Amino acid sequence: MVKLFACCLVTGMAVLSARGVGDLVKVGLVDDTNPQTDSTADPCAGVSVTRGLKYGASEQNMLNVASSTDSGSAPRPVLLFVAGTSFANEATSADWAMRDQAICRAARNGMVGVAMSYRRAPADVWPAGAKDVAATASWIHQNIDLYGGDAREIIAVGYAVGAFHLASLLAHPELQNADSDIAGAVLISGIYKPDANADESERSYFGTDTSKYDDRSAFPGILEVDEPIVLAWSASDPPRLVKEAETLKERLCGAGHCPRVAELSDSDSPSSVFELDGSDTSLVKRTNQLISQIEARGLP
Repeated sequence: MVKLFACCLVTGMAVLSARGVGDLVKVGLVDDTNPQTDSTADPCAGVSVTRGLKYGASEQNMLNVASSTDSGSAPRPVLLFVAGTSFANEATSADWAMRDQAICRAARNGMVGVAMSYRRAPADVWPAGAKDVAATASWIHQNIDLYGGDAREIIAVGYAVGAFHLASLLAHPELQNADSDIAGAVLISGIYKPDANADESERSYFGTDTSKYDDRSAFPGILEVDEPIVLAWSASDPPRLVKEAETLKERLCGAGHCPRVAELSDSDSPSSVFELDGSDTSLVKRTNQLISQIEARGLP
C-alpha cells in the first residue's frame, strides 16, 4: 500500500546532526508552543496541512496534520511523528520544520501525517511525555477519518526524546488509553533507560531521585509489547545512544521479540541515513517490511 514511506523523514532527519540528548537542548531556543516552521522553502507545497490543533489542555499539546489534496476513497495509513530534542522547556527552531517535512512527505507518499508536540519539564515531569503520545493517538482514533486516515494502521515514529516517550508508552500499559493503540513503532536514536549520569535536562524530567529511574525506564515493559518494532541508530551517534540501542536490541531478542534493525551510517546525510540504494541496513526497507507485516496480518 505504501512504497518507501520512510523517505518522508529524509529531509527532516537531516535538519539535526547526530548529537547526544543532552547536547541537542543547547542548539537554540524558540517558542515551541507555536507549531510553525520558519523554513525558507515550503516543504508542504501542494499538501493540505491543518496546523495548531489542540489534543490536550496544555498550550504545548498541539499537533499538525498533513494529507494529500487528492484524497481518493480508500483510508490511508497514518504516520505519527513524535520528535523532540529536549525533555525540558527548550526547543530548537528546527523542531517544527523537521516535523512538517516528515508529515508532508508522508502525505506525498500515500499516508496521513500527524506531528505532535509534548509537554516539557520542569513544569511537566515523567510520565507527561508518554501520556501526551497516548492522548495524540486517541485524537487520531477519534478524528483521523476526517483527513482520510485509517486509525487501524498507525505507524508511530519516535526520534531522539520522542523515541523515549513512544517507548515509554509502549512499555507502561497503565499510561495507555482505551483508544491509544498503534500498529507499529519505529524508534530512532533514543534513550530507553535513564541512569545516574543523566544530564540536567533529563533530571528535570525524571527527577533527582535516581532510585526511581528503573521504574521510569522503558524496561522491562518494552520487552513484552506485541506491536512490531523497527529499531534504528546512527554510527555517528554518541556512544551512549549506540549502547542504548544495542542493549534494547539484545534484550528484545532475548525476550523473543527481535526488532528489525537499521544501523544508519551518518545522521547528517539524507542519502546515507536512509540508504536509498536498498541496502540491508536501509531504514526505508525495514519500515516497509513493518508495514507489510501489519497489512499481511490483517486489520481488525
